[in-house]
Amino acid sequence: MPKIKTKHKKKWRPLLKNRNLIIGLIMVLIVVMVALLADVIAPARFDDAHMDNQLEAPSSRFLFGTDEFGRDLFSRVVYGSRISLRVALLAALIEISLGVTLGLMAGFYGGAIDRITSFFADLTWSMPPIIMSMAVITVLGKGLDNVIIAIAIVSWAQYARIVRAKTQSLKNMAFVETAIAFNERDVSIMLRYILPNILPSVIVLASLSIPATIMSTTALSFLGLGAQPPSPDWGLALSSSMKNISNAPWLAIYPGIALVFTVFGFNLLGEGIRDLLDPRLRMR
Repeated sequence: MPKIKTKHKKKWRPLLKNRNLIIGLIMVLIVVMVALLADVIAPARFDDAHMDNQLEAPSSRFLFGTDEFGRDLFSRVVYGSRISLRVALLAALIEISLGVTLGLMAGFYGGAIDRITSFFADLTWSMPPIIMSMAVITVLGKGLDNVIIAIAIVSWAQYARIVRAKTQSLKNMAFVETAIAFNERDVSIMLRYILPNILPSVIVLASLSIPATIMSTTALSFLGLGAQPPSPDWGLALSSSMKNISNAPWLAIYPGIALVFTVFGFNLLGEGIRDLLDPRLRMR
């Protein structure tokens, strides 16, 4: 029994020593719980307006104060967490699916598929992400759904590049060549033998790119291209606060704190996952 306990302790030791992972996970879980329980936590709906309560300072009645329409800012910040998580997760899902699929095909087949994928990946990376996102939204129109599409279009290339390079390397390994010799289907080889070996790298990249996605969403909403009123989006809240920043600074302070807390939490979580899954970093 003591030997079994020792083995379990050794398995958990890298995890327990990973402070970034633990702190980041706690912070992200707080944001997730706030988003899930928004209807319970928030004292009012995010769009409940009371003009007689305009620009009330933070107090016991209004914890974060109110905005220019008399809406409870605490409720809007709480509901805003749902938007940030929704956009981040949906954009990540789309860009991972697109990038991994194209990267696998480019690395496995090579030839024209590889050249076309590499061309569009290089084209995507040749422009600043925020500029390209703005260009996509200009074509598709304003709104959060189009922000998700724009971010996915801008971000898929980073996954495709990594997956392509690793697929090219794994394709020459003995276990893959054996599967090819036994005439296994290409899709089966990619899913059974190649994808499991590149999955840790994809997970690390996804965890590190989520903070950038949240910041991009905030920036686009701040510029008026993302969420539209009366959405409780944090970027829109920061944009709206600018006209009253001198006499009602809380309008920018609390959404800003929520944004920094969320991004910092995901950053720590991403770094922790990277340290845990990347053997080279773990040995340092």
